[in-house]
Amino acid sequence: MLIKLAWKSTLNRKASVALTLVTIAISVMLLLSVERVRQDAKSSFANTISGTDLIVGARTGDIQLLLSSVFRIGHANNAVQWQSYEYIKAQRGVAWSIPISLGDSHKGFAVLGTDTSYFSHYQYAKKQHLTFAAGRPFHNSQEVVLGAMVAKKLGYQLGQKIVISHGMGNTSFHHHDDNPLVISGILAATGTPVDKTLHVPLSAIESMHSSGHSKPSRMVARKQDATHHEHEHEHEHEHEHEHEHEHEHEHEHEHDSKNNSALLHNLDSKPGDLIGSTKQITAFLLGFESPLYTLQVRRNINQYKGEPLLAIMPGVTLRELWEMLDIVEKILLLITLAVVLISLLGMLTSLLATLNQRRRELAILRSVGARPWHIFTLLISEAIFITVLGCAFGVALFYALLIAAQSSLQSQFGVVLSISALSTYELTLLSVIIGAGTLIGAIPAARAYFYSLADGMQIKT
Repeated sequence: MLIKLAWKSTLNRKASVALTLVTIAISVMLLLSVERVRQDAKSSFANTISGTDLIVGARTGDIQLLLSSVFRIGHANNAVQWQSYEYIKAQRGVAWSIPISLGDSHKGFAVLGTDTSYFSHYQYAKKQHLTFAAGRPFHNSQEVVLGAMVAKKLGYQLGQKIVISHGMGNTSFHHHDDNPLVISGILAATGTPVDKTLHVPLSAIESMHSSGHSKPSRMVARKQDATHHEHEHEHEHEHEHEHEHEHEHEHEHEHDSKNNSALLHNLDSKPGDLIGSTKQITAFLLGFESPLYTLQVRRNINQYKGEPLLAIMPGVTLRELWEMLDIVEKILLLITLAVVLISLLGMLTSLLATLNQRRRELAILRSVGARPWHIFTLLISEAIFITVLGCAFGVALFYALLIAAQSSLQSQFGVVLSISALSTYELTLLSVIIGAGTLIGAIPAARAYFYSLADGMQIKT
């Protein structure tokens, strides 16, 4: 009977109860969302590179090697000799390898030299392979594959030619104008540093930095323009004016046909050498046939006598890096808990504000036989109803937000949200909120407990 009476009393105060429900629901949604994003962001961060057993580079710090090879942050102090790479990838148990060469850029975006094994074996998130939104992998040293963000921000399309610059900064004073690259493919968004990277063959990196291509391309372009102008001038003197209009039309048609043919030729180009005479690379990734080989090969690489090398396990190093950002996690949790506390305090304010208006109601209940503990139970039951309903609506909003934000968070920030049942930890948080709401509801209930019948019948004005 008391529970039924508490429910009807709650429904009788729709406006104030609705406002309290909304604040609790929003705070619960924020708490669960922040916790889910925090947990999944940690998992996604640890899976920025997935399925790779070892990252090998010149001897430096573990985190520095990870940042330079995976996140394109910083610079590698030394390079790895190609002979060392060939020797290590031929070791027993190595299933695949991906060479990486860094050091160039294009309008602030990093350029990564590699081979086709990058598109076959590189994985991110929960072992997801790279896919193409358009085009295909590069076939020769004149082609480039763009990350999703590069193509989107710079407005590039398949078949366009771009020029790579030397150095990793936003501003470069040396451009490889004599080696323009044709866009052969655009990768689908991954939410990882892959989206901000231009991928070229190792042979393209070698060609751009070889001494044979050191001549400034602007001089070459001027000479070509001058030769072309002279040729057109001689060509015009060979014909009579009677065929002038017909010649111009045919020339324009021929020019457009050549451009279209060149574009199709670039996209349908034949495969070529992707390695060239590469002598050094920045780092390389290794995958093994069995995890049993990981520690053994890692120890052999760290003791390699050919040159000082370092092999790291990316999963372990990523977790170490995340621990350095632990303070951010704690700040997010504190902010969310503060929001929940404010909503519960709002419920307390609402209950205390309506308590004075309900003193006659409570006095009537006392007059018909209700005992003080009945009054206490009635008010605390109302607080529990409001808190439980607020949590239920908050959970519903939480799942609605997950469904709406799942795709955008993965594509933009690389956070893969898991739409699953509430975990034990999340259920514990809800239990804590309901318990806190019960305790807060006990404050006005205790005040009502001590109201006397005479006080309820003689309300002061």
